Amino acid sequence: MGRTFRLALAQINLTVGDIQGNTAKILRYLDDARQAAADLVAFPELAITGYPPEDLLFKSSFVKENVAAMDQVIAHSEGIAVVLGYVHLGEHLTNAAAIGYDGKLVDTYHKIFLPNYGVFDEERYFSKGSVCPVYEIDGVKIGVNVCEDIWFRSGPTSVQREAGAEVIVNINASPFHAGKSAERHEMICTRAADNGLFVGYLNTVGGQDELVFDGNSLVCDATGAKVAQGPAFQEQLVLADLELDEVAPTGQRRPKWETKAILEQIGTPKSVHISGSHDRQRPPIDQPTGNAVMEEVEEVYHALVMGTRDYLGKTGFTKAMVGLSGGVDSALTAAVAADALGNDNVLGITMPSKYSSEGSISDSKKLAENLGMELWEVPIEPAHRAFTGMLEERFRDTQPNVAEENVQARIRGNVLMTISNKYGWIVLTTGNKSEMAMGYATLYGDMAGGFAVLKDVPKTTVYQLCRWRNKHGASFGTANGVIPQAIIDKPPSAELKEDQLDQDSLPPYEVLDPVIKAYVEDDCSYADMVGQGFDPQVVRQVITAVDRNEYKRRQAPPGVKITHRAFGRDWRLPIVNRYRQV
Repeated sequence: MGRTFRLALAQINLTVGDIQGNTAKILRYLDDARQAAADLVAFPELAITGYPPEDLLFKSSFVKENVAAMDQVIAHSEGIAVVLGYVHLGEHLTNAAAIGYDGKLVDTYHKIFLPNYGVFDEERYFSKGSVCPVYEIDGVKIGVNVCEDIWFRSGPTSVQREAGAEVIVNINASPFHAGKSAERHEMICTRAADNGLFVGYLNTVGGQDELVFDGNSLVCDATGAKVAQGPAFQEQLVLADLELDEVAPTGQRRPKWETKAILEQIGTPKSVHISGSHDRQRPPIDQPTGNAVMEEVEEVYHALVMGTRDYLGKTGFTKAMVGLSGGVDSALTAAVAADALGNDNVLGITMPSKYSSEGSISDSKKLAENLGMELWEVPIEPAHRAFTGMLEERFRDTQPNVAEENVQARIRGNVLMTISNKYGWIVLTTGNKSEMAMGYATLYGDMAGGFAVLKDVPKTTVYQLCRWRNKHGASFGTANGVIPQAIIDKPPSAELKEDQLDQDSLPPYEVLDPVIKAYVEDDCSYADMVGQGFDPQVVRQVITAVDRNEYKRRQAPPGVKITHRAFGRDWRLPIVNRYRQV
């Protein structure tokens, strides 16, 4: 009779700092896993604290409460093995996984590879581990490691394989960016096949400040084939029966010299025996397996929805406001907000001036009608006239420039923030990544707000997302085509003066966006970009604008990260900076 090991991966949405709430959710899923007759249930990286806890880790009371919560969960582990992410308090803090069984703490795994790039700065808080344990549960050998540990071909997984592991349980808090889930899955399947063992890869789900975690947990067998997959952007207890005797290991054991080198680099293996029994009645697993990975534009849209919903929900906001200009950015922001919060919890505000076209006003009204959201109209021309009169003497004998144009944007920002202040509703800004890169935004005007939904979305991607949303209304309980086609088709304009178009100041976005990506996300130099065939004049314009406008971006609200490198946590350009490439 073959050996069957039932693995449960608790793909759950946790909140940083909510130790009590996180613990309660963990206990519910632990009960669900026990009811499903799982042999082992795993919870995400730093599940107790939420990820990333950042400088909360400098508060001793926070760390101690997290340890007490871990003890509470482990005490609840009657008849089931548990792998639980938490902060270990010893001589130094470690990013750890507690391994418990039958109400007792069996061991603790300490994360070995600490990421310190991009959005990660774990070396600021944690010390690295040095031991690669293998746990035997009723004859099945399980290796446990954390997140970054499995990304290395030669690392904890290969050491645990050498120590006899048949299954690897890897717990994660792996942030989303477009295309990452496919890359991640390829790596996991390769790691499983290379080592000839099962891999259970658990990822958390949910939004935290600028980060979104997409779930997409995965179980692979020893050939690298998918056994089970968690959904994207949803909570789920992912269950998989691992038939350990059906798939003969195909992975090649590491040469002894390589194994020795790995041990010298990261530490030593350890074996721990845990009791357990396969003599149990197992209810059938009825959840779907092998879910397809979303196409990129679809996953980006869902990331924006989840990031917006969780940022507002976890900070206590129940209603959002969007200034509707009749343009594509505010239309997409409103659609995301309505899908995230429900149309009754989103207010659109149109603030026409003497430069606003009739089409922009009517398009905003049509959008609000299609989304079923309330719309207020607050004309700004009285305030614009008053502002102009106030400054007339000081501006006499000067030529009008962007200062006069930006008065309108700042009046609109003032209107939005005053209503926000009155009713306690958060303002969602509508600027996109292309504009933020080039400084094509007004401080204390259209940048005023609490959350920037499109902050990391290039303008060309904005159009793709609008078209995708218009084709998939049923997914969000609306008709297709909620964003009026006139909004998508019209040339983008700030409408701050007569006949103004974005292309008066910027290259066409289809030309601009690839250059911004090359400079901001790929770290290409001027010579690199010109060598790739980009227009030298556009390259110079982008480099100059990006470098010059860092002071603006530092004052922008947080927004959802959807690209490989986002302005914010990923991007740390000094404001005072005299280095110039061009």
